[in-house]
Amino acid sequence: MIDHLLRRAARLLLCLVSAIPCASLRAQDTPPLPSSPPRTGGAPPSTDAFKYGSPPALAPGTTEQQMWPAASAEGWRKPCLIVWQRCFDDALRTARASGKPILVAVNMDGEIASEHFAGVRYRDPETARLMNAYVCIVASVYRHSVRDYDELGRRVECPRFGTVTCAEHIAAETELYAKYFEGQRISPRHIALELDGSKMYDVYYSWDTQTVFTAYAKGVEGRTPPIAREPGPLAQRTLSADIADRLAIESAYRTGDRETRRVLLQSLVAKREVDQVELLRQAIFGLDLELARLARQALAQCETEAAVDLIAEALKVPLEKDERAALLAAAARLGEKYPRARTLTSLHHGLAQGSKWVDPKALAETPARQAYEAQRLEQRAQTAEMRAQDAQARLSLAESLLERARESSTEARFARVLLEDAAATAKQARALGASGWRLDATLAVCSSLLGDANAARGHALAAVEGGMLSSMQGDEAPNQDTLVAVLALFAQSRQEAIRKAYREKSAWPPEWLADIDSTYATLVGHEQASEDHYVSYYDFLRWLGGTPRANRVLEDALARYPDSALLHERLRSQLLWERGAEGLQSAYAARLNAGEPTPQLRWYAGYAALVAAEHYRRGSQLDQALAAYAQGIELYEQSAKGLPDGGDLCAHFIAIALAGRARIELERGELQPAAEDLLACFQRRPDSAGSPDGLNITPIETARMLLAKLADAPNAPLAARVQAGLDALDPKLLEPPPSERAVPDRRGRGQRR
Repeated sequence: MIDHLLRRAARLLLCLVSAIPCASLRAQDTPPLPSSPPRTGGAPPSTDAFKYGSPPALAPGTTEQQMWPAASAEGWRKPCLIVWQRCFDDALRTARASGKPILVAVNMDGEIASEHFAGVRYRDPETARLMNAYVCIVASVYRHSVRDYDELGRRVECPRFGTVTCAEHIAAETELYAKYFEGQRISPRHIALELDGSKMYDVYYSWDTQTVFTAYAKGVEGRTPPIAREPGPLAQRTLSADIADRLAIESAYRTGDRETRRVLLQSLVAKREVDQVELLRQAIFGLDLELARLARQALAQCETEAAVDLIAEALKVPLEKDERAALLAAAARLGEKYPRARTLTSLHHGLAQGSKWVDPKALAETPARQAYEAQRLEQRAQTAEMRAQDAQARLSLAESLLERARESSTEARFARVLLEDAAATAKQARALGASGWRLDATLAVCSSLLGDANAARGHALAAVEGGMLSSMQGDEAPNQDTLVAVLALFAQSRQEAIRKAYREKSAWPPEWLADIDSTYATLVGHEQASEDHYVSYYDFLRWLGGTPRANRVLEDALARYPDSALLHERLRSQLLWERGAEGLQSAYAARLNAGEPTPQLRWYAGYAALVAAEHYRRGSQLDQALAAYAQGIELYEQSAKGLPDGGDLCAHFIAIALAGRARIELERGELQPAAEDLLACFQRRPDSAGSPDGLNITPIETARMLLAKLADAPNAPLAARVQAGLDALDPKLLEPPPSERAVPDRRGRGQRR
């Protein structure tokens, strides 16, 4: 359990990644660190990087911290000065209208050069001047904000890059990876594109920053000056995809009077050249019913994938019949190009008709029978031996073998043998002519328990569609275990079929959704429901957009399985999405105060505090982050006392929290407290020193940045203490993290050394 939680928690922290500011360094007078000599190897610069002047490696005696100094806390608070286009299609349209080439900037959290560009260069006026000669788009797979819109439908811009939402720069990375990255995710990377989308240059692996700035300048040298365009009337600007025009009309709607808003919306209804989804979102989430109706008319004419999500949101509220029909027709039209729209259409048609195969109410009123009595196995074995060619006798024996294998009293070493015998006997029955839902149900459960998921889902589908649920009475009715197992596999088979159709961009029957919904509703109402059933149902409802219903399912599940790691993972995500970091902390505080908390609940509350601290750091709310770290440390100390077997796991997260606190102190220039917290981290659990936190930064990396800062200070005695702490660690921990180790033929920062 503890190992499972450690792996899960580490993955979750890595998913909650974001940028971390730290103090800038002087290039001079900072000696190489004895435990971390400057690395001069790694992949060679790209051809274009060499072309624009990159050296083959770092200069001797130069460290990465000197070449790519990180931003201070104050630096991260400065706005990003690059105005990014929201998607690649917008970039292409704007480039062709203006004559400017496109510049793709690829960035990765935690990688030192990427951090430098994001926290220093993209906030620098001179860099912005050079990049302004291009139409810019940023690509990053990391999420820095919990959500992209607030409860009123207003954009929540990425705190790292500004202008775009996290969903937009993540989507851009996916599209650009397929088009231009040549199968390699390398960061930082700067690709310039001509108006037809062909590459001008592709600069990566450069061992300095000047190479990139030279490329910026050379890439536009001698080009025809961009087409100057005076801003036109607001209604005319609704025809433009340029980010400047989008921002202008969205601001005008947000701050304008009702007539201004009406004119903007009417212009979108009258003539569509580009989708202005964000403007429509403001109107649809607004309080003016007439303007919302106009916005829905314009939305029904949209053609881009971004409109699909807004159509889904618009359909969640009560609408006039004709408006709902128009939006569903738009989703059906968009479904010809976008699988998400096809899913949306199937959702609204499928759930309305109910499931043909699964009726939760009827199943609740006619429960499955209990398991066979133990003596039946011997009786059926004798019958099968006496009637060797009797398919039904052989099938009955297979059922009893399966049930004996699943009995809690059966030892694991025997259970596997019994399962294999059950599967073999069922196949013998099939060879003798047996067929129908009993055979398929038996083979479904056997296949599942023996690890053949595809076969299990196929047999479960055949069992349900073969009448298993219409045979709930009598001696041949499925027992409780088989019923629950087959229903779960049936739901999985429908979900897998939808995923396959989604990938292949093919149509699928809407009633599949109704089958999934009815099946999960049946499972969670069953006395043998597991936490996995609740999680699957919750995820399904969230995917459908049924948030209130999903939240009720989650609360029911937590009441039944209060210490489930899977359920608390969902709870944290839900709370962050709906209430933010502060709401996450307060919700867990309420759970702790609701009664006598278990040590496991304290563990989850401590983890929630660390997650909140990561989010506060991302938003430069450093006081709140320090308080959250303190709360997390206290809760883990308490949890360790109540979970003797979990002491090492608690120590790991206490160490990570101490290192996170040290990073904040370093950003603030509080070097003595930073050193003390880092040394406490190394002392508490040395093996955690190489583990990345939720911002993709390890305690060792923070210690090295601190040493560089102490050399700047200078403070030799304190530096010696920190260095001694590093030297006492296992040398393997001091090696570069996996993301920076050499990968043959695919090496680079973010994937290099």
